[in-house]
Amino acid sequence: MRLLTVLYRSALLALLVAAPLFAQTPARDDAQALRELYSAALPSRAAYDNLAELVTKFPGRLSGSKKLEGAVLWGEAALKQAGADRTELQPAMVPHWERGAKESVQMITEIGPPGIALTAVALGGSVPTASTGLCASVVELHALDDLKSANVKGKIVFFNRAMNPDYVSTGRAYGEAGDARNKGAAEAAKFGAVGMLTRSLTLALDDVPHTGNTKYEDGVPRIPAAALSTLAANQLSIALKANPALQVEMKINSQWFPDAPSHNVIGEIKGAEFPEQVILVGGHLDSWDITPGAHDDGAGVVESIEVLRLLKAIGYQPRHTIRAVLFTSEENSGAGGKEYARVAGVKKESHLLAIETDNGGFQPVGFNLGNPAKDAHTRAARWQDLFAPYGIRVFTEGQGGSDVHPLLETLGYPVAGLSPDSQRYFDYHHTRIDTMDKVNPRELELGAAAMASLVYLVDQHGL
Repeated sequence: MRLLTVLYRSALLALLVAAPLFAQTPARDDAQALRELYSAALPSRAAYDNLAELVTKFPGRLSGSKKLEGAVLWGEAALKQAGADRTELQPAMVPHWERGAKESVQMITEIGPPGIALTAVALGGSVPTASTGLCASVVELHALDDLKSANVKGKIVFFNRAMNPDYVSTGRAYGEAGDARNKGAAEAAKFGAVGMLTRSLTLALDDVPHTGNTKYEDGVPRIPAAALSTLAANQLSIALKANPALQVEMKINSQWFPDAPSHNVIGEIKGAEFPEQVILVGGHLDSWDITPGAHDDGAGVVESIEVLRLLKAIGYQPRHTIRAVLFTSEENSGAGGKEYARVAGVKKESHLLAIETDNGGFQPVGFNLGNPAKDAHTRAARWQDLFAPYGIRVFTEGQGGSDVHPLLETLGYPVAGLSPDSQRYFDYHHTRIDTMDKVNPRELELGAAAMASLVYLVDQHGL
């Protein structure tokens, strides 16, 4: 009996000593988890250092370029460094357009050549002029509908449509005024125009032209298209009022090539409980050829990579798979986002939420969210009190970003977009001045922490 008692006490003591080895780490509450994510983000320069490397080594990351394919390999290495359990290069075919020699736009004066130069940049996808250039009279319009009542045959159409400064949301102003840039060349060609100029999409008054995509239509003549800086647009408008017969000469040296192979870059942390269910964060890896692409969308790329690093940094094991995707060819085709959604559909991959950050690396203020029931934003707003200490107060209905929107549109999965303060974004958007010095490291890390926090909350509670 005494021997049994001794053995029992020995066994009990062994269990008590061993108990800490089996004890689970106390669960975080949500407020603590968000605090840990922000504490891991704000003292760090990881995202900013990644951004510096990306834009220094790979500026002008347009689809089809060597710079983009270099950035693809860089992105995969960065995701591994951030702690991804698995990486993948997902193939996608992308457009290949090159600008060629620098374009020029000038007003022809009565004095003779050379004319008065107007600061301009060819729009992405524009067809070239003849090697000798295009010279024609100019008709100034302010909306696509004006084409119906104007005589533009044989002329260059100049859409002098400014972004509306009355809107607090500059994104709303951009979207409303963008039809001239996006469709102006095709629409003007239907009425016999031979060229198109448009005012740059920015509220800034400066001599920095903004490029961006222009789209043509099958069966409609393709005419050369360029954007003028806002100062140049004002200059041309004043000159046309003084001399309505004024002519402008355009020279664009662009060239189209066959579609090129590229890749979406994927890195993920496998979920412990539901690995087959995905929460996605992403940005687009490409940029226009003239720009380093620091805000558009280098910031979104490094913030998405940073989400993985932050979850690892606080020792968080997600329940669901957390996947960062660096999409290819957002700027001129959306091919990366479309291909990702297609493959997700074929594989029947379930996505609890897909978040994109493609509005610059500025101070985050909230999220836009979309789902088929149109209630994703109200569902997320239940976490408003948790986000309030970090300046996240806005939860609006939206469509996420252009790369994740196909997941909503074709598969019905919820999407979200990070919403930073927008007042400065279109000063730099699609320009040569979208550079590192325009990015604040703390604002960049705040954006990453905000996305990591939303990922954590959806991982824990669902949307």
